[in-house]
Amino acid sequence: MLEQQLSDLILRSFPHTPTPHQRDVIAAIGRFLLSPVFPSAFILRGYAGTGKTSVIGAVVRAMQQLDHAVVLMAPTGRAAKVFSAASGARAYTIHKVIYRQETFRGEATPFSLGFNPLRRALFIVDEASMIGVGADGPGIFGSGCLLDDLVRFVREGEGCRLMLVGDTAQLPPVGEDRSPALEARVLERYGMDVTVGQLTEVVRQQARSGVLAGATDLRRRLSDGCFDLPRVCGSPDGEVRFLPGDELIEALVSAYADCGRRDTIVITRSNKRAAVYNQGIRARIFDYEERLCRGDMVMAVRNNYFWTARAAAEEQQALAAEPDSAEARRQIAASPLLSGLFTFIANGDTAEVVRFRNVHEMHGFCFADATLRFPDYDDATLTCRVLLDTLTSEAPALTRDEQQRLYESVLADYADVPNSRERFKRLREDPYYNALQIKYAYAVTCHKAQGGQWERVFVDQGYLTPDMVGASYLRWLYTAFTRTTDRLYLVNWPEEQRLEASDEVEQTDDNL
Repeated sequence: MLEQQLSDLILRSFPHTPTPHQRDVIAAIGRFLLSPVFPSAFILRGYAGTGKTSVIGAVVRAMQQLDHAVVLMAPTGRAAKVFSAASGARAYTIHKVIYRQETFRGEATPFSLGFNPLRRALFIVDEASMIGVGADGPGIFGSGCLLDDLVRFVREGEGCRLMLVGDTAQLPPVGEDRSPALEARVLERYGMDVTVGQLTEVVRQQARSGVLAGATDLRRRLSDGCFDLPRVCGSPDGEVRFLPGDELIEALVSAYADCGRRDTIVITRSNKRAAVYNQGIRARIFDYEERLCRGDMVMAVRNNYFWTARAAAEEQQALAAEPDSAEARRQIAASPLLSGLFTFIANGDTAEVVRFRNVHEMHGFCFADATLRFPDYDDATLTCRVLLDTLTSEAPALTRDEQQRLYESVLADYADVPNSRERFKRLREDPYYNALQIKYAYAVTCHKAQGGQWERVFVDQGYLTPDMVGASYLRWLYTAFTRTTDRLYLVNWPEEQRLEASDEVEQTDDNL
């Protein structure tokens, strides 16, 4: 009886007439939320256009009506921002929710797994396909494995439940063949009672979308094991458009004018190709000649914990001089750094250059001091030292040899410090050693784009050889397709991969 009442409440919060599959999933969620079995988890797998976001939004609204605690999370700042907009409630990064930073000791200051004070709370994680089971960095965060720590944090809360939401057709985490956080057998190893719900039917209100028709065809190929070269349907005025290379600059100029730099992205297959695009866009569209310019969009290419911790400590010190007051508490709540919204700069976070100065050479590299604005963290601004050499490098970040060279050069500056422990402490707190590694963010690889959405997306798959076409390629293309909220341009798309516009209606109808 209670299960039916809860399911009915979720259905009343649903924005459309639910499909039979959606009703089944909502009923399963109702049973999960009322089950007496703990610890428990619900995996909701949903392909693009199947309505999983609408289902989760309805669950959140129903729980809010019942005054039931709900915590929304996502693996990255951009994914959390997208989740917030889609669900109508504030979402945070997983790191912000489950970790707490210890006393500031430079870049290596660890983040310990926090205490879960909530009772009977529902934790919902979107874009869970991005969560891996491998080591998540050098042990800076908890155990070093994000999925381990997430499950442990939720389990420690009395009567708390975990819901993992994602799309198994998207790219899995780097180094993984599948998305472990969406696998029931993986969660069962943690001693969780696991329920799985799956949405596979593209809902009728979205079925006419050219983007979703293409994505659905790619997903079906993955499911059927059909790995031959896919053909994509596009039209000159549709959501999916084929774009010759000689029309690219004009289309990008139009996209930047219509949507702005934050909502326009080029997705490529490699860092090398992204570097070529970034250089061309800066020179030919924005007429930038200097290595870094005000207004440039950049992306962090390595996690950095140093500058946010330092800025938070400085803000906290400034407020410490003020008496405890409502105004001081308001400032803390409004600060992304002090409120915990912005705990570190993650690999893949984008920022706008507000200003920069002091471009100089040191330790065999080029640096600058820049003030950056981070749109995915409430436009928080942060002043930090940035490494300029990575801007145009074809490598994802500093290579191992380059990182070692920087390490040895900075350490040599403290050779006169007799105590080795103090010497390494100085190294960890050195602004050159902790310089933020950045690249231009006009063009990115698909892994860097995962979890985000842009109005205008330009996809360049480059030249494909027969041995490159397989499941990984189809996942790459599917993930690239589903990054747009408005229009998708396929750049220099080969004729053998095109469908005539007249075929689009027939293909879409087949997907209903």
